[in-house]
Amino acid sequence: MTDLATTTMPSSATEKKSAEPFPEDSSQETSEETGSGCAGRPQPARESNIDAIVAYFESGITQTSGELGIELEHILVHEDLRPVTYSEPHGTQWILRQLQPDFPQATYDPEGDLLGVARPGEAVTLEPAAQLELSAGPFSRLADAEASFLGFERTLQRILGPVGERVLTTGYHPTAQAAGMELIPKRRYQFMNLYLGAKSLFGPCMMRGSASTQVSIDYSSVPDCLRKLRLAFALVPLFSLMCDNSPVFEGKPRSHELVRTEIWRHCDPDRCGLVPGVMDPGFDLRRYAAFLLDAPAILVPCKKEQWCYSERTFGDIYAQRTMTRAEVEHAASMFFTDVRLKTYIEIRPADALPIPYVISYAALVKGLFYDAANLDALDALFSDVRGADVEAAKDALMESGYGARVYGRPVADLADCMIRLARGGLDEEERPYLDPLAKLVAARETLAGRAER
Repeated sequence: MTDLATTTMPSSATEKKSAEPFPEDSSQETSEETGSGCAGRPQPARESNIDAIVAYFESGITQTSGELGIELEHILVHEDLRPVTYSEPHGTQWILRQLQPDFPQATYDPEGDLLGVARPGEAVTLEPAAQLELSAGPFSRLADAEASFLGFERTLQRILGPVGERVLTTGYHPTAQAAGMELIPKRRYQFMNLYLGAKSLFGPCMMRGSASTQVSIDYSSVPDCLRKLRLAFALVPLFSLMCDNSPVFEGKPRSHELVRTEIWRHCDPDRCGLVPGVMDPGFDLRRYAAFLLDAPAILVPCKKEQWCYSERTFGDIYAQRTMTRAEVEHAASMFFTDVRLKTYIEIRPADALPIPYVISYAALVKGLFYDAANLDALDALFSDVRGADVEAAKDALMESGYGARVYGRPVADLADCMIRLARGGLDEEERPYLDPLAKLVAARETLAGRAER
Protein backbone atom coordinates (compact mmCIF):
# COMPACT_ATOMS: atom_id res chain seq x y z
CA MET A 1 0.00 0.00 0.00
CA THR A 2 2.82 2.34 -0.77
CA ASP A 3 2.04 5.87 -1.87
CA LEU A 4 5.49 6.23 -3.47
CA ALA A 5 5.25 3.04 -5.47
CA THR A 6 6.52 4.73 -8.60
CA THR A 7 10.05 4.32 -7.24
CA THR A 8 9.70 0.53 -7.01
CA MET A 9 8.36 -0.33 -10.36
CA PRO A 10 10.22 -1.70 -13.34
CA SER A 11 11.23 0.41 -16.30
CA SER A 12 7.78 1.27 -17.59
CA ALA A 13 6.78 2.77 -14.29
CA THR A 14 9.54 5.25 -13.68
CA GLU A 15 7.53 8.15 -15.05
CA LYS A 16 6.37 10.73 -12.55
CA LYS A 17 2.81 10.72 -11.33
CA SER A 18 0.46 13.14 -13.00
CA ALA A 19 0.51 16.63 -11.58
CA GLU A 20 -3.05 17.17 -12.77
CA PRO A 21 -5.10 18.45 -9.81
CA PHE A 22 -7.94 16.52 -8.26
CA PRO A 23 -11.42 18.06 -8.34
CA GLU A 24 -12.44 20.39 -5.56
CA ASP A 25 -14.39 17.61 -3.88
CA SER A 26 -14.74 14.41 -5.89
CA SER A 27 -16.88 12.78 -3.23
CA GLN A 28 -19.69 15.28 -3.76
CA GLU A 29 -20.25 14.62 -7.45
CA THR A 30 -23.64 13.25 -8.46
CA SER A 31 -24.77 10.62 -10.94
CA GLU A 32 -27.49 11.34 -13.52
CA GLU A 33 -28.58 10.72 -17.10
CA THR A 34 -27.91 7.46 -18.99
CA GLY A 35 -25.51 4.54 -18.91
CA SER A 36 -25.20 2.29 -15.85
CA GLY A 37 -22.84 0.43 -13.61
CA CYS A 38 -23.27 -2.87 -11.79
CA ALA A 39 -25.86 -1.42 -9.41
CA GLY A 40 -27.95 -0.03 -12.26
CA ARG A 41 -27.31 3.64 -11.45
CA PRO A 42 -26.86 5.90 -14.47
CA GLN A 43 -23.20 6.41 -15.41
CA PRO A 44 -23.00 8.35 -18.67
CA ALA A 45 -19.18 8.57 -18.43
CA ARG A 46 -18.72 4.86 -17.75
CA GLU A 47 -17.30 3.91 -21.14
CA SER A 48 -14.92 6.88 -21.20
CA ASN A 49 -13.76 5.93 -17.71
CA ILE A 50 -13.15 2.35 -18.81
CA ASP A 51 -11.18 3.77 -21.74
CA ALA A 52 -9.16 5.98 -19.35
CA ILE A 53 -8.31 3.06 -17.07
CA VAL A 54 -7.33 0.84 -20.00
CA ALA A 55 -5.18 3.65 -21.41
CA TYR A 56 -3.46 3.91 -18.02
CA PHE A 57 -2.67 0.18 -18.05
CA GLU A 58 -1.49 0.33 -21.67
CA SER A 59 0.87 3.21 -20.84
CA GLY A 60 2.94 0.68 -18.91
CA ILE A 61 3.87 -1.28 -22.03
CA THR A 62 7.65 -1.32 -22.44
CA GLN A 63 10.18 -3.23 -24.49
CA THR A 64 12.74 -3.11 -21.67
CA SER A 65 13.04 -6.61 -20.30
CA GLY A 66 14.19 -8.11 -17.04
CA GLU A 67 13.82 -5.24 -14.55
CA LEU A 68 12.23 -5.67 -11.12
CA GLY A 69 10.84 -3.40 -8.47
CA ILE A 70 10.97 -4.69 -4.88
CA GLU A 71 9.16 -3.58 -1.73
CA LEU A 72 9.93 -4.91 1.74
CA GLU A 73 7.99 -3.98 4.88
CA HIS A 74 9.87 -4.02 8.18
CA ILE A 75 8.33 -4.41 11.64
CA LEU A 76 10.07 -2.28 14.27
CA VAL A 77 10.11 -3.46 17.89
CA HIS A 78 11.71 -2.66 21.22
CA GLU A 79 14.10 -5.19 22.71
CA ASP A 80 11.15 -6.82 24.51
CA LEU A 81 9.33 -7.07 21.14
CA ARG A 82 6.74 -4.38 21.93
CA PRO A 83 5.72 -2.35 18.87
CA VAL A 84 7.57 0.86 18.05
CA THR A 85 4.94 3.51 17.36
CA TYR A 86 5.01 6.61 15.21
CA SER A 87 4.75 9.22 17.94
CA GLU A 88 6.97 7.96 20.76
CA PRO A 89 10.34 9.68 21.39
CA HIS A 90 12.28 7.23 19.19
CA GLY A 91 9.34 6.23 17.04
CA THR A 92 9.15 5.99 13.30
CA GLN A 93 8.77 9.74 12.79
CA TRP A 94 12.11 10.15 14.60
CA ILE A 95 13.60 7.32 12.51
CA LEU A 96 12.55 9.03 9.28
CA ARG A 97 14.26 12.20 10.47
CA GLN A 98 17.46 10.22 11.07
CA LEU A 99 17.22 8.93 7.51
CA GLN A 100 16.72 12.36 5.94
CA PRO A 101 20.41 13.19 5.39
CA ASP A 102 20.61 10.15 3.07
CA PHE A 103 17.01 10.42 1.79
CA PRO A 104 16.48 14.17 1.31
CA GLN A 105 13.09 14.11 -0.47
CA ALA A 106 10.53 14.31 2.34
CA THR A 107 6.74 13.80 2.32
CA TYR A 108 4.55 15.48 4.96
CA ASP A 109 0.84 15.48 5.67
CA PRO A 110 -1.04 18.83 5.92
CA GLU A 111 -0.42 18.90 9.68
CA GLY A 112 3.33 18.67 9.18
CA ASP A 113 3.81 15.03 10.18
CA LEU A 114 6.71 13.39 8.35
CA LEU A 115 5.41 10.35 6.47
CA GLY A 116 8.18 9.36 4.09
CA VAL A 117 11.65 10.10 2.75
CA ALA A 118 13.18 9.25 -0.61
CA ARG A 119 16.11 9.51 -2.97
CA PRO A 120 16.39 8.44 -6.61
CA GLY A 121 15.47 4.77 -6.88
CA GLU A 122 14.55 4.31 -3.21
CA ALA A 123 11.62 5.46 -1.06
CA VAL A 124 10.99 4.84 2.64
CA THR A 125 7.34 5.06 3.63
CA LEU A 126 5.16 4.05 6.55
CA GLU A 127 2.41 1.46 6.59
CA PRO A 128 -0.65 1.97 8.83
CA ALA A 129 0.83 0.84 12.18
CA ALA A 130 4.31 2.29 11.53
CA GLN A 131 5.73 -0.64 9.58
CA LEU A 132 8.67 0.81 7.66
CA GLU A 133 8.77 0.00 3.96
CA LEU A 134 11.67 0.31 1.55
CA SER A 135 10.52 0.49 -2.07
CA ALA A 136 13.45 0.27 -4.48
CA GLY A 137 14.26 -0.19 -8.14
CA PRO A 138 14.00 -0.76 -10.97
CA PHE A 139 16.80 -3.31 -10.86
CA SER A 140 18.19 -5.09 -13.88
CA ARG A 141 20.77 -6.88 -11.71
CA LEU A 142 19.95 -8.82 -8.55
CA ALA A 143 23.32 -7.79 -7.12
CA ASP A 144 22.17 -4.17 -7.16
CA ALA A 145 18.93 -5.09 -5.40
CA GLU A 146 20.86 -7.00 -2.76
CA ALA A 147 23.19 -4.05 -2.17
CA SER A 148 20.24 -1.65 -1.82
CA PHE A 149 18.35 -3.70 0.76
CA LEU A 150 21.40 -4.77 2.74
CA GLY A 151 22.60 -1.18 2.85
CA PHE A 152 19.24 0.03 4.15
CA GLU A 153 19.15 -2.67 6.80
CA ARG A 154 22.62 -1.72 8.01
CA THR A 155 21.52 1.91 8.22
CA LEU A 156 18.46 0.94 10.27
CA GLN A 157 20.57 -1.16 12.64
CA ARG A 158 22.94 1.77 13.15
CA ILE A 159 20.02 4.06 14.00
CA LEU A 160 18.03 1.61 16.13
CA GLY A 161 20.77 -0.10 18.14
CA PRO A 162 21.65 2.83 20.42
CA VAL A 163 17.98 3.38 21.37
CA GLY A 164 17.18 -0.25 22.13
CA GLU A 165 15.09 -1.02 19.08
CA ARG A 166 15.23 -3.75 16.44
CA VAL A 167 14.04 -4.34 12.89
CA LEU A 168 12.24 -7.59 12.06
CA THR A 169 11.37 -9.05 8.66
CA THR A 170 8.47 -11.37 9.44
CA GLY A 171 4.96 -11.64 8.06
CA TYR A 172 3.08 -10.73 11.24
CA HIS A 173 3.91 -8.85 14.41
CA PRO A 174 5.42 -11.30 16.94
CA THR A 175 3.68 -10.03 20.10
CA ALA A 176 1.01 -7.39 19.51
CA GLN A 177 -2.69 -7.63 18.76
CA ALA A 178 -3.87 -5.44 15.92
CA ALA A 179 -6.60 -3.63 17.83
CA GLY A 180 -4.10 -2.28 20.32
CA MET A 181 -1.63 -0.92 17.77
CA GLU A 182 -1.45 2.82 17.11
CA LEU A 183 -2.20 4.08 13.60
CA ILE A 184 0.11 6.68 12.12
CA PRO A 185 -1.42 10.16 11.57
CA LYS A 186 -2.39 9.67 7.95
CA ARG A 187 -5.92 10.55 6.88
CA ARG A 188 -5.99 7.80 4.24
CA TYR A 189 -5.36 5.14 6.86
CA GLN A 190 -7.98 6.51 9.25
CA PHE A 191 -10.63 6.05 6.56
CA MET A 192 -9.34 2.63 5.54
CA ASN A 193 -9.38 1.49 9.16
CA LEU A 194 -13.00 2.67 9.52
CA TYR A 195 -14.14 0.92 6.35
CA LEU A 196 -12.15 -2.32 6.59
CA GLY A 197 -12.76 -2.61 10.33
CA ALA A 198 -16.48 -2.73 9.63
CA LYS A 199 -15.93 -5.48 7.03
CA SER A 200 -14.21 -8.02 9.28
CA LEU A 201 -11.69 -8.48 12.07
CA PHE A 202 -9.07 -9.19 9.43
CA GLY A 203 -9.04 -5.62 8.04
CA PRO A 204 -7.24 -4.16 11.05
CA CYS A 205 -5.02 -7.26 11.17
CA MET A 206 -3.92 -6.62 7.60
CA MET A 207 -3.31 -2.93 8.16
CA ARG A 208 -1.63 -3.03 11.56
CA GLY A 209 -0.09 -6.45 12.07
CA SER A 210 1.12 -7.73 8.71
CA ALA A 211 4.20 -7.13 6.59
CA SER A 212 5.02 -8.30 3.08
CA THR A 213 7.54 -8.64 0.29
CA GLN A 214 6.30 -7.49 -3.12
CA VAL A 215 7.97 -7.85 -6.51
CA SER A 216 6.91 -5.90 -9.61
CA ILE A 217 7.47 -6.86 -13.24
CA ASP A 218 7.01 -5.21 -16.64
CA TYR A 219 4.95 -6.26 -19.64
CA SER A 220 5.70 -5.72 -23.33
CA SER A 221 2.17 -5.76 -24.79
CA VAL A 222 -1.46 -6.19 -23.74
CA PRO A 223 -1.37 -9.96 -24.43
CA ASP A 224 1.87 -10.21 -22.43
CA CYS A 225 0.24 -8.28 -19.58
CA LEU A 226 -2.83 -10.52 -19.49
CA ARG A 227 -0.71 -13.66 -19.72
CA LYS A 228 1.56 -12.63 -16.86
CA LEU A 229 -1.43 -11.58 -14.75
CA ARG A 230 -3.08 -14.97 -15.16
CA LEU A 231 0.12 -16.91 -14.50
CA ALA A 232 0.97 -14.79 -11.46
CA PHE A 233 -2.47 -15.44 -9.96
CA ALA A 234 -2.02 -19.17 -10.58
CA LEU A 235 1.34 -19.01 -8.80
CA VAL A 236 0.06 -17.06 -5.79
CA PRO A 237 -0.63 -20.14 -3.61
CA LEU A 238 2.82 -21.56 -4.42
CA PHE A 239 4.58 -18.27 -3.70
CA SER A 240 2.64 -17.95 -0.44
CA LEU A 241 3.87 -21.35 0.70
CA MET A 242 7.47 -20.89 -0.40
CA CYS A 243 7.60 -17.48 1.35
CA ASP A 244 5.57 -18.37 4.46
CA ASN A 245 7.17 -16.48 7.36
CA SER A 246 4.33 -15.89 9.86
CA PRO A 247 4.62 -18.28 12.81
CA VAL A 248 2.55 -16.02 15.09
CA PHE A 249 -0.89 -14.43 14.75
CA GLU A 250 -2.28 -11.88 17.21
CA GLY A 251 0.37 -12.67 19.80
CA LYS A 252 -0.19 -16.45 19.77
CA PRO A 253 1.24 -19.40 17.83
CA ARG A 254 -0.64 -19.71 14.56
CA SER A 255 -3.36 -22.33 14.17
CA HIS A 256 -2.58 -23.07 10.50
CA GLU A 257 -0.05 -22.29 7.80
CA LEU A 258 -0.14 -19.23 5.52
CA VAL A 259 -1.51 -16.75 8.06
CA ARG A 260 -1.52 -13.82 5.62
CA THR A 261 -3.46 -15.87 3.05
CA GLU A 262 -6.37 -16.09 5.48
CA ILE A 263 -6.07 -12.41 6.42
CA TRP A 264 -6.28 -11.25 2.81
CA ARG A 265 -9.08 -13.68 1.95
CA HIS A 266 -11.40 -12.19 4.59
CA CYS A 267 -10.14 -8.61 4.69
CA ASP A 268 -12.46 -7.26 1.98
CA PRO A 269 -13.80 -9.55 -0.76
CA ASP A 270 -14.67 -6.49 -2.89
CA ARG A 271 -11.02 -5.58 -3.44
CA CYS A 272 -8.81 -8.51 -2.39
CA GLY A 273 -7.98 -12.00 -3.62
CA LEU A 274 -8.66 -12.66 -7.30
CA VAL A 275 -9.76 -10.11 -9.87
CA PRO A 276 -13.12 -11.58 -10.97
CA GLY A 277 -12.72 -13.55 -14.18
CA VAL A 278 -8.97 -13.01 -14.46
CA MET A 279 -8.33 -16.73 -14.97
CA ASP A 280 -10.88 -17.01 -17.78
CA PRO A 281 -9.60 -17.20 -21.40
CA GLY A 282 -11.72 -14.21 -22.48
CA PHE A 283 -10.58 -11.83 -19.74
CA ASP A 284 -9.37 -8.44 -20.96
CA LEU A 285 -8.32 -5.06 -19.61
CA ARG A 286 -11.83 -3.63 -20.00
CA ARG A 287 -13.11 -6.21 -17.53
CA TYR A 288 -10.33 -5.25 -15.14
CA ALA A 289 -11.33 -1.59 -15.53
CA ALA A 290 -15.00 -2.40 -14.83
CA PHE A 291 -13.91 -4.20 -11.66
CA LEU A 292 -12.20 -1.01 -10.44
CA LEU A 293 -15.26 1.11 -11.20
CA ASP A 294 -17.71 -1.19 -9.41
CA ALA A 295 -16.18 -1.40 -5.92
CA PRO A 296 -16.68 1.11 -3.09
CA ALA A 297 -14.02 3.80 -3.24
CA ILE A 298 -13.44 4.16 0.54
CA LEU A 299 -11.74 7.48 -0.12
CA VAL A 300 -11.30 9.90 -2.97
CA PRO A 301 -8.88 12.80 -3.25
CA CYS A 302 -10.26 16.30 -2.81
CA LYS A 303 -8.63 19.68 -2.27
CA LYS A 304 -10.77 20.64 0.72
CA GLU A 305 -9.62 17.89 3.10
CA GLN A 306 -6.99 16.09 0.97
CA TRP A 307 -9.06 12.90 1.28
CA CYS A 308 -12.83 12.50 1.45
CA TYR A 309 -14.56 9.32 2.65
CA SER A 310 -17.05 7.63 0.34
CA GLU A 311 -18.69 4.22 0.20
CA ARG A 312 -19.98 4.94 -3.31
CA THR A 313 -18.29 3.15 -6.18
CA PHE A 314 -15.70 4.87 -8.33
CA GLY A 315 -18.15 4.49 -11.21
CA ASP A 316 -20.79 6.46 -9.32
CA ILE A 317 -18.37 9.10 -8.10
CA TYR A 318 -17.11 9.77 -11.61
CA ALA A 319 -20.43 9.08 -13.32
CA GLN A 320 -20.56 12.46 -15.08
CA ARG A 321 -17.02 12.91 -16.35
CA THR A 322 -13.88 11.07 -17.37
CA MET A 323 -11.35 10.39 -14.62
CA THR A 324 -7.97 12.09 -14.78
CA ARG A 325 -4.84 9.96 -14.79
CA ALA A 326 -4.21 10.89 -11.14
CA GLU A 327 -7.70 9.67 -10.23
CA VAL A 328 -7.16 6.43 -12.11
CA GLU A 329 -3.84 5.90 -10.31
CA HIS A 330 -5.54 6.43 -6.96
CA ALA A 331 -8.40 4.06 -7.81
CA ALA A 332 -5.94 1.32 -8.82
CA SER A 333 -4.05 1.80 -5.55
CA MET A 334 -7.20 1.16 -3.50
CA PHE A 335 -7.38 -2.50 -4.57
CA PHE A 336 -5.32 -5.12 -2.76
CA THR A 337 -5.67 -8.20 -4.92
CA ASP A 338 -3.05 -10.95 -4.73
CA VAL A 339 -1.63 -9.59 -7.98
CA ARG A 340 -2.28 -5.92 -8.78
CA LEU A 341 -2.08 -4.14 -12.10
CA LYS A 342 -0.92 -0.55 -12.38
CA THR A 343 1.54 0.39 -15.12
CA TYR A 344 3.40 -2.74 -14.00
CA ILE A 345 2.34 -6.03 -12.43
CA GLU A 346 2.76 -6.18 -8.67
CA ILE A 347 3.01 -9.71 -7.21
CA ARG A 348 1.94 -9.43 -3.57
CA PRO A 349 1.50 -12.72 -1.64
CA ALA A 350 4.94 -13.20 -0.05
CA ASP A 351 5.47 -12.49 3.64
CA ALA A 352 8.19 -10.08 4.73
CA LEU A 353 11.44 -12.03 4.53
CA PRO A 354 15.08 -11.69 5.59
CA ILE A 355 17.16 -10.05 2.84
CA PRO A 356 18.72 -13.23 1.38
CA TYR A 357 15.23 -14.65 0.91
CA VAL A 358 13.91 -11.38 -0.53
CA ILE A 359 16.55 -11.51 -3.24
CA SER A 360 15.98 -15.24 -3.72
CA TYR A 361 12.26 -14.61 -4.22
CA ALA A 362 13.06 -11.81 -6.67
CA ALA A 363 15.31 -14.27 -8.54
CA LEU A 364 12.46 -16.78 -8.65
CA VAL A 365 10.09 -14.21 -10.14
CA LYS A 366 12.69 -12.96 -12.60
CA GLY A 367 13.62 -16.43 -13.79
CA LEU A 368 9.99 -17.42 -14.31
CA PHE A 369 8.54 -14.28 -15.89
CA TYR A 370 11.40 -12.92 -17.99
CA ASP A 371 12.16 -16.11 -19.92
CA ALA A 372 10.00 -16.88 -22.97
CA ALA A 373 10.39 -20.65 -22.68
CA ASN A 374 9.37 -20.52 -19.01
CA LEU A 375 6.24 -18.53 -19.81
CA ASP A 376 5.31 -21.24 -22.30
CA ALA A 377 6.01 -23.93 -19.70
CA LEU A 378 3.85 -22.13 -17.12
CA ASP A 379 1.07 -21.78 -19.67
CA ALA A 380 1.17 -25.54 -20.21
CA LEU A 381 1.15 -26.25 -16.47
CA PHE A 382 -1.68 -23.89 -15.58
CA SER A 383 -3.78 -23.81 -18.76
CA ASP A 384 -6.81 -25.38 -17.05
CA VAL A 385 -6.54 -23.46 -13.76
CA ARG A 386 -9.55 -21.26 -12.97
CA GLY A 387 -10.42 -18.99 -10.08
CA ALA A 388 -12.05 -21.74 -8.02
CA ASP A 389 -8.89 -23.83 -8.36
CA VAL A 390 -6.74 -21.00 -6.99
CA GLU A 391 -9.00 -20.65 -3.96
CA ALA A 392 -9.02 -24.42 -3.43
CA ALA A 393 -5.22 -24.39 -3.57
CA LYS A 394 -5.10 -21.77 -0.82
CA ASP A 395 -7.37 -23.93 1.37
CA ALA A 396 -5.24 -27.01 0.82
CA LEU A 397 -1.99 -25.21 1.63
CA MET A 398 -3.34 -23.56 4.78
CA GLU A 399 -4.35 -27.01 5.99
CA SER A 400 -1.45 -29.20 4.84
CA GLY A 401 1.48 -27.08 3.64
CA TYR A 402 3.95 -29.13 1.64
CA GLY A 403 1.77 -32.18 2.14
CA ALA A 404 -1.03 -30.71 0.02
CA ARG A 405 -2.07 -31.36 -3.55
CA VAL A 406 -2.49 -28.27 -5.75
CA TYR A 407 -3.97 -28.21 -9.25
CA GLY A 408 -4.09 -32.00 -9.21
CA ARG A 409 -0.42 -32.48 -8.31
CA PRO A 410 1.64 -32.66 -5.10
CA VAL A 411 2.57 -29.08 -4.28
CA ALA A 412 6.12 -30.21 -3.48
CA ASP A 413 6.52 -31.34 -7.09
CA LEU A 414 5.18 -28.03 -8.39
CA ALA A 415 7.54 -26.08 -6.11
CA ASP A 416 10.48 -28.17 -7.36
CA CYS A 417 9.38 -27.40 -10.90
CA MET A 418 9.26 -23.65 -10.21
CA ILE A 419 12.80 -23.70 -8.84
CA ARG A 420 14.06 -25.73 -11.79
CA LEU A 421 12.41 -23.45 -14.35
CA ALA A 422 13.62 -20.29 -12.65
CA ARG A 423 17.17 -21.57 -12.46
CA GLY A 424 17.12 -22.19 -16.18
CA GLY A 425 15.71 -18.72 -16.82
CA LEU A 426 18.54 -16.91 -15.01
CA ASP A 427 22.04 -16.33 -16.25
CA GLU A 428 24.94 -18.08 -14.56
CA GLU A 429 25.80 -15.06 -12.41
CA GLU A 430 22.34 -14.82 -10.88
CA ARG A 431 21.45 -18.48 -10.37
CA PRO A 432 23.09 -18.67 -6.91
CA TYR A 433 20.57 -16.10 -5.62
CA LEU A 434 17.90 -18.82 -5.87
CA ASP A 435 19.68 -21.00 -3.32
CA PRO A 436 18.00 -19.80 -0.08
CA LEU A 437 14.49 -20.56 -1.35
CA ALA A 438 15.66 -23.65 -3.22
CA LYS A 439 17.05 -25.13 -0.01
CA LEU A 440 13.78 -24.51 1.83
CA VAL A 441 11.82 -26.15 -0.97
CA ALA A 442 14.16 -29.14 -1.12
CA ALA A 443 13.75 -29.63 2.64
CA ARG A 444 9.95 -29.12 2.38
CA GLU A 445 10.31 -26.39 4.97
CA THR A 446 9.21 -22.79 5.43
CA LEU A 447 10.75 -20.06 7.53
CA ALA A 448 7.60 -20.05 9.66
CA GLY A 449 7.91 -23.78 10.22
CA ARG A 450 11.53 -23.41 11.26
CA ALA A 451 10.56 -20.70 13.74
CA GLU A 452 7.83 -22.89 15.22
CA ARG A 453 10.33 -25.65 15.87
